[in-house]
Amino acid sequence: MQQPSQNIILFPKWKEQLENESLQALHEKRYKEALEKFNKLIHYAITSHEILIGKIICLIELEKYEEAEEMCLHAMSQRDTNYYHFVHIYLTILFQTNQYDLLMDTVEEALSNKTKIPVIIQEQFQQLYDMSVKIKQDLISEQSVELISELFEAIQTNDFIKQWVHIENLRSIKAIPTKKVIQLLKNDDIHPVVKTAIFQWLQSVNFSDFIHITKFGASLHLNPLDIPDLKALSTIKQTMLLFANLEQKNPSLFDILEQLLYRYVYVWYPFIPSHQDVMEIAEALKYIGNQYLYGENDAYEVEMESKTGKYIEEIEMCEKLYLSIIDA
Repeated sequence: MQQPSQNIILFPKWKEQLENESLQALHEKRYKEALEKFNKLIHYAITSHEILIGKIICLIELEKYEEAEEMCLHAMSQRDTNYYHFVHIYLTILFQTNQYDLLMDTVEEALSNKTKIPVIIQEQFQQLYDMSVKIKQDLISEQSVELISELFEAIQTNDFIKQWVHIENLRSIKAIPTKKVIQLLKNDDIHPVVKTAIFQWLQSVNFSDFIHITKFGASLHLNPLDIPDLKALSTIKQTMLLFANLEQKNPSLFDILEQLLYRYVYVWYPFIPSHQDVMEIAEALKYIGNQYLYGENDAYEVEMESKTGKYIEEIEMCEKLYLSIIDA
């Protein structure tokens, strides 16, 4: 932002003339000329409320929104008697530049202390907030229809990567899953990684109805909100505790084991490995991790028909399934 000069003073007559010329140019919508004159006034440390507002209006009309935002934020930081006037202009800029989330956050913060805000200003803020909510809902609805259509096109062509990407995009805009999408969870032709993405999408929008999900021949009937977040699963924490000594001793192996475990659980989720099998899972992870890191397993002799051997096969299968979509 332009820094005013503290050492040079305009003569009163020149100051008055420049102020009148700048405001006249603004009134006549000669915004570029008005901006030049406002900048000159500010350069000479003439920063009255009227001059600052005039410059911000010029910046908005000339579509220099970033600079206008910066000026508003600086003026707001002064917390003077004109604070809410600058907030209102700032909100208007956010509305014009489609920054609806930031606008709503700003209004919520401003209205958290209603006792200090004049009623008329509260009404203006609330109006901008309500308009933003409506526009955002309409945008989400439009995007949702388009993305869900693209999702089912990707299902028709068996493009698993596109399916996963569309679901993640739907989750990011907080779209509401349709019944048709939810039914995909019990469709045996849907990739397990895609089903995990759908399930996490349901959790992110607080979907609380019971759903039916199948994976690898197993089935569950559950409420998505009853299942802990994947990264918060106690099975993952218990398993990683068994590798605690490796974090300092062999960090490369530790990272591989952590990655293998996460991908394995992700592919199965919301089916959760049994707490009783944590030791076998850990042994299977170490077997695979050593193979990845050193290309050999001389230190680990595992009977593949054992429970540990079965987990080795499962983890390796899930690793391939995960990488076929997410790190493809």
